[in-house]
Amino acid sequence: MKRNKIIYWVVTGLVAAGMIMSGIMYFTAEEARANFVQIGFPVYFMVLLGVAKLLGAVALLAPVPANIKEWTYAGFGFTFIGAVWTHIATQTPWIAPVIFLLLLAASYYFYKKVRTA
Repeated sequence: MKRNKIIYWVVTGLVAAGMIMSGIMYFTAEEARANFVQIGFPVYFMVLLGVAKLLGAVALLAPVPANIKEWTYAGFGFTFIGAVWTHIATQTPWIAPVIFLLLLAASYYFYKKVRTA
């Protein structure tokens, strides 16, 4: 039980930290804006994703109701799958979103284990 809780918090912390950094970068880094425009996404989509990533990171870490946490996992799952697909389609590096998708899956797995224990 303790082992599962430690793994859950470490992996969840990594996902949340990545999403916080990414969300902040979407508001501050001009390079991120240029990359979004280069692959054909509108700038307002970057702002929407930035807000969603920051709110999602908070929802992963905060003691929120289970259904909110489930939706957060689903939203991040869709985001990472979409990111992998977009990066492959635009021939840009796709390893980072795959890694975060795997970390998210591990976080969800251990979330379920810790929650049912």
